[in-house]
Amino acid sequence: MKKDTRIVCLGGGIGTVNLIRGIKTYFANVSVIISMADEGGSSGRLRRLFNMFPPGDLVSCMAAFYKGKHAFLPSLLTYRFPGNRYGKDTQLSGHKLGNLIMAGLIKDSQTFDEAIGKFQALFAIEGEFIPATDTQVSISAITVEGKEIVGEESIDLGRYNGQRVLESVKLHPRDATAQKKAIEAILGADVVIAGPGDLYTTILPVLIVKNIRNALFKSSAKKVFVINVANKPFETKGYDAIDYIKAVEKHLGAFPFKIVIVNNNHSISIPRKYHYHYVRSEDTQGFKKYGISLFLRDLVDEKFPLYHSSSKLAKTITDII
Repeated sequence: MKKDTRIVCLGGGIGTVNLIRGIKTYFANVSVIISMADEGGSSGRLRRLFNMFPPGDLVSCMAAFYKGKHAFLPSLLTYRFPGNRYGKDTQLSGHKLGNLIMAGLIKDSQTFDEAIGKFQALFAIEGEFIPATDTQVSISAITVEGKEIVGEESIDLGRYNGQRVLESVKLHPRDATAQKKAIEAILGADVVIAGPGDLYTTILPVLIVKNIRNALFKSSAKKVFVINVANKPFETKGYDAIDYIKAVEKHLGAFPFKIVIVNNNHSISIPRKYHYHYVRSEDTQGFKKYGISLFLRDLVDEKFPLYHSSSKLAKTITDII
């Protein structure tokens, strides 16, 4: 384990969870900066009911980083009660157990950061977990047809008509800022990793926070961008790997990451019911224009090929940096 290497991960969804599960084997000093734009499922219901920050991605990331002797604990914290996760706000059904515990800790704490610290202490979870913004935020997106879709849940689930491919995303309020410790983590990092994860609803809502954007360009860390294994319907349908770089450049003004990792194993069939398709990397010449070091590796989770294999991805990152 490389105890002295300071790693900062940007994101928060299942992609970040898979990343954390792998890199915790190699690195002890890990900070995770997590989007606060989540409005769907259990997180959204608790957010509306109690006017609180969305807990879901934080809980999932903390559970993923658990390294203690109780192997059942991550599964317990992410256990979801039977029923509709998009049900009524006041119902227990569909909620994640860890989210409910976090909701209780928030109500018993002066600040969200205090509640996160209590959660980590209660379950002996190491690492640093930082909300990307110091206020509650929401997002809206513009489709390639110019339609504005409001709210992370509507964007994520494709609850709109027309061509379901996104062009851009905005944060509301636009002037939302990150906590000081998030900026300190980025500026003090040896390695910053963005992705994998939903480009428009998880990754960009972290990157476009004004002072996070500025810190990224100022940071002297090795900056790594991990492109998704498969394109998500309603977000990046038909994207080539270079399109992810262009999307980040469009939102930030430039692409701050000099290392890009792309899966090149497309041999495992993705079940049709998911409507996902592999991200291809046909335009490798395009990466040279950005001065990017492109790493093509077999990274797919062979049991569930929508996502990265945690172990393959962590090994690749460790070898590269």
